[in-house]
Amino acid sequence: MNIYKFELKMLIKSMIVWSLGISFGLIFYLSFYPMMAADTDAFSQLMDDFPPEFLAFFGMAGEYAFTSLIGYFILTFGMIQIPIGIQAANYGLNMLSVEERELTADFLLTKPVKRSTIFISKLLAALTSLTVVNIVVSFSSIVTLLIFKDDPLPWKGIIVLLTSTIFFQLFFVGIGMLISMSVKKIRSVMPFSLALGFGLYIINSLGEMFTSNLFKVFSPYGHFKPGYIIAEESYHIGFSIVSFAVIIGTIFASYFLYMRRNIASL
Repeated sequence: MNIYKFELKMLIKSMIVWSLGISFGLIFYLSFYPMMAADTDAFSQLMDDFPPEFLAFFGMAGEYAFTSLIGYFILTFGMIQIPIGIQAANYGLNMLSVEERELTADFLLTKPVKRSTIFISKLLAALTSLTVVNIVVSFSSIVTLLIFKDDPLPWKGIIVLLTSTIFFQLFFVGIGMLISMSVKKIRSVMPFSLALGFGLYIINSLGEMFTSNLFKVFSPYGHFKPGYIIAEESYHIGFSIVSFAVIIGTIFASYFLYMRRNIASL
């Protein structure tokens, strides 16, 4: 419990910054909707001038019209999934590697505490922080939609989408932890986090552009696609199974590797 409290305390500043930053980005982008709604014909004509593949790559071709509030929200939420993924990957990469990077692993592991306790405490602290960010972003989404609401909205689908964020985050946490346990030493986690956040987004975008599920299988952006979830009011069964398998597999693999990791001495 002491490790959990300490780790959570270390994450408070990060939690606040990410919560406010992601929420601000969401509100900022949605604030442009009234201007676009005032001249939907012009925006629709502009979109018609672009090739369908281009629109699909950037998430502007989907189940709802881009010029509607829900369509614009889907596009916006798809964009803020990138920083959400980067933050989660950052936590996953950092939570187990920080002790070795800052040369405090010896001090921690010589205490009368099991490695399993350290692993679980760090993971719970990261999940608590991510949950807080998730709640703040969800609250910001609902309030902003209510402010700009012009027609009835598919609230059930929206709620299902917002609840999917925790699984989206866990995907990146698991991948991040597994990478940190597979690499001898990570000097800086941000390059890895950015590569995961943007790289997996591009993979999903290629799947959208070529209408291929093969690309989407490898990306959580495809597993938890905002447009599909809101339209169907549920997760995609096949992709969800893949995501849950990756989450469980990476966390258990990271635990196994951490329990057997040879920590370098000072």
